[in-house]
Amino acid sequence: MMETERLVLPPPDPLDLPLRAVELGCTGRWELLNVPGAPESTLPHGLPPCAPDLQQEAERLFLSSPAWLPLHGVEHSAREWQRKMDPWSLLATLGAPVPSDLQAQRHPTTGQILGYKEVLLENTNLSSTTSLSLRRPPAPISQSLWGNPTQYPFWPGGMDEPSITDLSTREEAEEEIDFEKDLLTLPPGFKKGVDFAPKGHSAPAAGLLSLSRLLEPLDLGGGDEDESEAVGQPGGPRQDTVSASPGSVPLARASSLEDLVLKEAATTVAPPEPPKPPPQEQWAIPVDVTSPVGDFYRLIPQPAFQWAFEPDVFQKQAILHLERHDSVFVAAHTSAGKTVVAEYAIALAQKHMTRTIYTSPIKALSNQKFRDFRNTFGDVGLLTGDVQLHPEASCLIMTTEILRSMLYSGSDVIRDLEWVIFDEVHYINDAERGVVWEEVLIMLPDHVSIILLSATVPNALEFADWIGRLKRRQIYVISTVARPVPLEHYLFTGNSPKTQGELFLLLDSRGAFHTKGYYAAVEAKKERMSKHAQTFGAKQPTHQGGPAQDRGVYLSLLASLRTRAQLPVVVFTFSRGRCDEQASGLTSLDLTTSSEKSEIHLFLQRCLARLRGSDRQLPQVLHMSELLHRGLGVHHSGILPILKEIVEMLFSRGLVKVLFATETFAMGVNMPARTVVFDSMRKHDGSTFRDLLPGEYVQMAGRAGRRGLDPTGTVILLCKGRVPEMADLHRMMMGKPSQLQSQFRLTYTMILNLLRVDALRVEDMMKRSFSEFPSRKDSKAHEQALAELTKKLGALEEPEVTGQLVDLPEYYSWGEELTETRSQIQHRIIESVNGLKSLSAGRVVVVKNQEHHNALGVILQVSSNSTSRVFTALVLCDKPVSEDPRERGPASPDVPYPDDLVGFKLFLPEGPCDHTVAKLQPGDVAAITTKVLRLNGDKILEDFSKRQQPKFKKDPPSAAVTTAVQELLRLAQAHPTGPPTLDPVNDLQLKDVSVVEGGLRARKLEELIRGAQCVHSPRFPAQYLKLRERMQIQKEMERLRFLLSDQSLLLLPEYHQRVEVLRTLGYVDEAGTVKLAGRVACAMSSHELLLTELMFDNALSTLRPEEIAALLSGLVCQSPGDPGDQLPSTLKQGVERVRTVAKRIGEVQAACGLNQTVEEFVGELNFGLVEVVYEWARGMVSSW
Repeated sequence: MMETERLVLPPPDPLDLPLRAVELGCTGRWELLNVPGAPESTLPHGLPPCAPDLQQEAERLFLSSPAWLPLHGVEHSAREWQRKMDPWSLLATLGAPVPSDLQAQRHPTTGQILGYKEVLLENTNLSSTTSLSLRRPPAPISQSLWGNPTQYPFWPGGMDEPSITDLSTREEAEEEIDFEKDLLTLPPGFKKGVDFAPKGHSAPAAGLLSLSRLLEPLDLGGGDEDESEAVGQPGGPRQDTVSASPGSVPLARASSLEDLVLKEAATTVAPPEPPKPPPQEQWAIPVDVTSPVGDFYRLIPQPAFQWAFEPDVFQKQAILHLERHDSVFVAAHTSAGKTVVAEYAIALAQKHMTRTIYTSPIKALSNQKFRDFRNTFGDVGLLTGDVQLHPEASCLIMTTEILRSMLYSGSDVIRDLEWVIFDEVHYINDAERGVVWEEVLIMLPDHVSIILLSATVPNALEFADWIGRLKRRQIYVISTVARPVPLEHYLFTGNSPKTQGELFLLLDSRGAFHTKGYYAAVEAKKERMSKHAQTFGAKQPTHQGGPAQDRGVYLSLLASLRTRAQLPVVVFTFSRGRCDEQASGLTSLDLTTSSEKSEIHLFLQRCLARLRGSDRQLPQVLHMSELLHRGLGVHHSGILPILKEIVEMLFSRGLVKVLFATETFAMGVNMPARTVVFDSMRKHDGSTFRDLLPGEYVQMAGRAGRRGLDPTGTVILLCKGRVPEMADLHRMMMGKPSQLQSQFRLTYTMILNLLRVDALRVEDMMKRSFSEFPSRKDSKAHEQALAELTKKLGALEEPEVTGQLVDLPEYYSWGEELTETRSQIQHRIIESVNGLKSLSAGRVVVVKNQEHHNALGVILQVSSNSTSRVFTALVLCDKPVSEDPRERGPASPDVPYPDDLVGFKLFLPEGPCDHTVAKLQPGDVAAITTKVLRLNGDKILEDFSKRQQPKFKKDPPSAAVTTAVQELLRLAQAHPTGPPTLDPVNDLQLKDVSVVEGGLRARKLEELIRGAQCVHSPRFPAQYLKLRERMQIQKEMERLRFLLSDQSLLLLPEYHQRVEVLRTLGYVDEAGTVKLAGRVACAMSSHELLLTELMFDNALSTLRPEEIAALLSGLVCQSPGDPGDQLPSTLKQGVERVRTVAKRIGEVQAACGLNQTVEEFVGELNFGLVEVVYEWARGMVSSW
């Protein structure tokens, strides 16, 4: 056998290795490239064992000691080319898009091209940072979901978007201006302009008076009344005669009287019919849900979604309108099935390949809807502040704050959006977050349809009308008549096994209130309180019991419910601490079977497997696991999110028999129970303890009764102490729910987001808010009235203000100012204590209202209503005042002379004096005289009331009435210009500055009025009436212009103050342009000024991440607390730094006029969790 010999090969030369070193650029970095060699023959016994490792050899030669490499060898280095410098390339710009295109003109029949024309192309240079149009190019993919604070939002629906056609039309109108005839005569801000009308005749010489002009307004008895009326009318024969030139066309003389009559008859034209009022716009349309929809499946043969049950009538009505792409407002009872409408909208969007956004007020509702819709539709995503799942889905579930941020940031999700579903719309009443709903509704584009889901509210039509006017589209309001599962309300007074049957019916399923049940509960409570036996419970007067009593109450209640098969039950407790205490006190209960325990155990193991090992041993996790195994659960904001989700899912499966929850569990979470229990009917709303509102009670009580499972739902109110008052229970259970009210307020984020967009104004946002709806819904009527008044004003004849009448306009303005000044002084008198004391029985006053004009009256009685005081007075009159204002006829035009304005030209009866008794408001008292009559007001009232009866109507007045009337008449005759009145300063001791200044101004006006020269002219009455009519029309026009202008906005002063704050801090410049700091603040959702100032002051740059997280917890912590003394020095300094910045911002706000004080602004920061967050951010394992 041949022996194998070991082959010894010489080491290879380094240059022969199949490697190549290449220098990368000029950085000194080298790279080895493997060069494949020629194929070699395969050795029969493989490679020799003594051959060195090529990789190690290459690393030793080329990396460990590369000094021997020929660095300057051209053949082994990378090649490079000399760069050619071209400075002009830096100045190259992209060409502008082509603004126009050529369009062929074809023959309509043959299609032959006849020519070409150039047409303008719209939207050629649009971008997300310059345009609000939906035709702009999409943003980058990275910004398609959330948008960017630098992007513009899309144009809000309902607002008129300017187009190229509008701009071109405006330019054409500007080009057609005639600079000789179309000149403006009224400068901006002025009330009176220059009249350039040509004068028809020259003015008479100064000092000469025309006798005919003096005698013209005097009626000497020689003219025809009809002729005089025609002369006085604008546009009558006299106007035509004056306007015609003297030598124009001579009047044709009639040959006979018959010809003249025939000509007049021929020229007579029937008066035109009065224009019909325009039909009132109806934006909110109520839908009848009482009649069945028989042709539902004929109208929708292939529904987008089908259920295992037959939808109700209101659900079918909503689905029909969704198929027509209408917006709907579904106001239904709790657990009536509003979610069916949302499900059909989601299915319809998936059918149309569009997107749907479902908004909810709380995360618990968002999580539940995500689970439900995910199981039903599959393609569903969730976007919250801390979770982002499947953002590309066709249906996105999010909070309303996130949708607002997407709208302001111009997210491209809005492009494909077809439906936005607002669940629990009655949450708009929330003082803190209600403004978000209004902002989103205002900012939604026009192509998005709206679905509003809410509990029953009294003003659903009003709210829908606001949205309809806002979006200029009809909103169909669909309401339910009754609950699908009726409720029965009980009072429970037991506290032991022997008293577990003390359950008293208070409100049955038909809505009847049982007073018998209420008194039975009161008697049962009194009987037990009178006994001092332990089995019947200890006496508790009015206050709530402690944990021991609570435990006894719940043990007896749950035993009763378990016996009656009324589990599961939700116990609403308005305190997180009491929820935990009550659940912990029932650990002796065991409400689950062995199979249910096994199912709960397996479910907990799967869910808790996502936690870390140390987190699974947290006391809260262990305690909750023990409660869940016994069929008990706790649900409030202090529970870990994963535990809350576990509780919700187990409760929906029927494995949690008793759930202690706070009010947030009732906010739309679709988890009905058999029974609902109220631990108390009082709650703390953040400022004080109060009873539950009817809407709050109905919202929580509506969780009782499972549709299809329970014939009725049971609601139980625990009476641990005394039984509540019957009136309070009746108001809470049967009162009307709270109306939807606007909580619109201005925020810096809103202002900055709108200021950065030139086409949007903050004033427009305020105009379109729900708070301005009552005053803005009549805008079109105001515009029409303003146009009519403008036309009427142009047809009026100008009053003459020459000669003696030169001070006529001033005389009129002095009289108006004097009346207004006296009215303000009288208002202050009525509001003062001494003024009210003077208005006692027997005081003679001057009455001025719609029924009486400066008539003397004497006060008989003084009473008070809910708003103000009411004075019952005996007033002089001509005849009994008619109740119908149309029967009184038009008032004769009264021309006031100086004595009438300075004094009170008292009413004097023209014939026999009569009297009446009137109820006077404080504003009806024009003056308080110094005269006091001695009378018996009760007798006068009794006699007057008796004579109002038909059988006593002709009886003469009593002696007391006659004496009072004669005394008032004597005073009126003795003082025709008004009796002496009480001086507000000397008699009533009013030292207010406005009252003193008003009195001085009134005396000055009286002197000016007495010295007026216009009253001496014989033409004064006629010209005054002309001037007054013109001034009244102008005053009404100014009022209408004010209502239509931005100056009437309620929040306009606060807006100017907040803009001044932003300007002072450097967020906007003097022109209102948003600067860098303002753009940064736009990205903040809360405390935008404080966070931006901290960033620009570099207050956080020296801190570590865990310290920054701890400091920022002070901005979101709701419970006040002290940060403690165990904080590191850096954190202590950081807390003081944050408070210093907040104080500086608060001082700027106070200096700019905002109502919030510096202490209130700084007090919004709560640093009680700084230490906890700091330790958690450092990775410390918590033990709570």
